[in-house]
Amino acid sequence: MSHIAANLIQIRDRIAEACHQAGRDPAAVQLVAVSKFHPAESVAQALAAGQLVFGENRVQEAAQKFPALREATPALRLHVIGALQTNKARDAVRIADVIESLDRPKLAASLAEAMAREGRRPGLLVQVNIGREPQKAGIDPEALDDFIAECRETHGLPVEGLMCIPPAEEDPSPHFVAMQEAAARLKLGVLSMGMSGDFEQAIRHGATHVRIGTAIFGHRATP
Repeated sequence: MSHIAANLIQIRDRIAEACHQAGRDPAAVQLVAVSKFHPAESVAQALAAGQLVFGENRVQEAAQKFPALREATPALRLHVIGALQTNKARDAVRIADVIESLDRPKLAASLAEAMAREGRRPGLLVQVNIGREPQKAGIDPEALDDFIAECRETHGLPVEGLMCIPPAEEDPSPHFVAMQEAAARLKLGVLSMGMSGDFEQAIRHGATHVRIGTAIFGHRATP
C-alpha cells in the first residue's frame, strides 16, 4: 500500500468519526483531495486507492495533469479551487467539473460567456472572504446576497454553494457557523470549507466538501 493510500484511509476514518460525532451521514461529506504542485503519479496513486475528486489551484497545471488521468478514469472529477483570473475563465470551464472561486462580477460575466462558448456548465461555488482579510480573494460577506442574485439573474450561472478559507490564526468555528447560516439563508446546498488542520470542525458546522491536501499527499515545495 502506498503512503497516499494509507493517508486516504486515515482521512476517511476521521471524516466518518467527525460525522458520527455531529450526527451526520458520512456519505453527505465529499473529500476533495487537493493535488496542487503534486505530480500526476501521486494523483494516480490516489485514484488507485479509490479517490475520484481532486482540487487544483492553477488552471494551467490542471490542464497539463488531468486530461490523461481523466481518459484513464472517466469518473474523475476536478474542482478548480484557486483564485481565478478572468482570462483563464474559458480554460477553467473546459476542464473543471466545479469552480469554487467565483468571487466578483467581472469573473461572473467571463464565466457566463465561457460557458456559452464551450457548451459546458461546471458547478459554481461563491468564494466568501469570511474573515474579511485584505490579502485574500473572496466576496465580502455583506455583499454576498446581492452578488449571488446578480450571478443567477443577470448571468444565469449555476451557483450551487459557498466556499471559504478562514483566517489561519483564528478559531475557524465562528467563521464556519457564519457560512452555514449564509448557506441556509440563501438556500444553497453545498458548503466547501475545512482543510487538513480544521476539517473536523467544518464537518460539525455543516461542510459538505472538505479540501485536504497535505494530510493526503504530504508537503511539496511551491514551484
